[in-house]
Amino acid sequence: MAAVAGPLCTWLVAACLSAACDAEEYKHKHCCPGGSGAGGGVMLGQRRRLGARRRGLARSGMAMAVALQAERSVIEKKKPDIKQRRVVVTGMGVVTPLGHDPDVFYNNLLDGVSGISEIERFDCSNFPTRIAGEIKSFSTDGWVVPKLAKRMDKFMLYLITAGKKALENGGLTEELRNELDKTRCGVLIGSAMGGMKVFNDAIEALRVSYKKMNPFCVPFATTNMGSAILAMDLGWMGPNYSISTACATSNFCILNAANHIRRGEADVMLCGGSDAPLIPIGLGGFVACRALSQRNSDPTKASRPWDMGRDGFVMGEGAGVLVLEELEHAKERGATIYAEFLGGSFTCDAYHMTEPHPEGRGITLCIEKALADAGVAREEINYVNAHATSTQAGDLKEYEAIVRCFRQNPQLRVNSTKSMTGHLIGAAGGIEAVASIQAIRTGWVHPNLNLENPEDTVDVGILVGSQKERCEVKVALSNSFGFGGHNSSILFAPFK
Repeated sequence: MAAVAGPLCTWLVAACLSAACDAEEYKHKHCCPGGSGAGGGVMLGQRRRLGARRRGLARSGMAMAVALQAERSVIEKKKPDIKQRRVVVTGMGVVTPLGHDPDVFYNNLLDGVSGISEIERFDCSNFPTRIAGEIKSFSTDGWVVPKLAKRMDKFMLYLITAGKKALENGGLTEELRNELDKTRCGVLIGSAMGGMKVFNDAIEALRVSYKKMNPFCVPFATTNMGSAILAMDLGWMGPNYSISTACATSNFCILNAANHIRRGEADVMLCGGSDAPLIPIGLGGFVACRALSQRNSDPTKASRPWDMGRDGFVMGEGAGVLVLEELEHAKERGATIYAEFLGGSFTCDAYHMTEPHPEGRGITLCIEKALADAGVAREEINYVNAHATSTQAGDLKEYEAIVRCFRQNPQLRVNSTKSMTGHLIGAAGGIEAVASIQAIRTGWVHPNLNLENPEDTVDVGILVGSQKERCEVKVALSNSFGFGGHNSSILFAPFK
């Protein structure tokens, strides 16, 4: 833009002066009497000089306009072609109830292991729901500075740990990171709930005195601070912010991160989501919404997407982070490419805070726009990692939209990771993106746990059964939808 400013300003000045000259000439012609005397000669001379000046400036203005057009064309040529800047996945990091390594996590999914159990972190005996996808063991050793680890909220600890594990998984060692152009590396990892415990603890401290409050309670409660701290740690000066769209958070972050690379604003992006809502106020809040399963006697059977016996979702916690990279940048450093990011989309139901649109319009539109953005035909999609949370309306409306979009493609396989992990809220899309990429890498899709008595309107022919299945994934679609009617769909494919 700076290159355009000079010629543009000159051209505007010329045009303004030309207009001023016209006004001055009009004034002399119509308001000042002219004649053969001395006064008339002076006026005539002034008019001639003004006319010559005007013609000169007009010619200068034309020249500037031509120069401006030339510079614009040069600038336009320099703009990167979005379609030519391909985005690939070169690293994955997870913190989940099923493990903190992408391979361990996915192998547990393939084996049908459930991460849902009784909550041990606090006494929830008075709650109607006492189960969750709780992380039982977690350490920040080697990932987060001990001084910060004591003060940060868990959502930040999960985020930073998963982010650094993604870098390690992607071969981005400290030595290699020091060679990167850090102005072209960014962090976009969001959270739906933010630092709930930090904020809750601050309220409890305030009951005694403001002097007892954690001085970091405000920044550590905000959803952006996880991304910010990680960027500070890495020295990455590129795009850095967070997005919070409830349970669609991760997908929003992943697609926006990819678009920064597509537009030529970054070469490397850490992206995904993190949440740690398993505290009394978090559990109590979702209980009050009447959204949670109460199958406390059999926790591993509680999350059952598309099953007639489902009675609500199961809360979970953790983080899922991807390293997205511009293809040529990844090739130059010899990175392992796990999959290619093809595109995605966002829409809004504009209908209800918690219920999906009764006709699934927003979901259908989101999937169709994602296909258009990626340049993928609907026939190419043969795997969908569904949002399916195990709620009455949500599961069916998504299923109906999937069938509507893909017209009962016999090759289509659909599953829900949440049947084993529970619902990780803002982190759900992050770990499900990892599951989708792992399906591409391994050629296996994980089972749908607890699908024992499917809804009558559901065709079990497109749903993965109770055991893992072979699937050579052509294009994988991962859906995430959030309270507020936020819809998001993203697509991955094998790198070719």
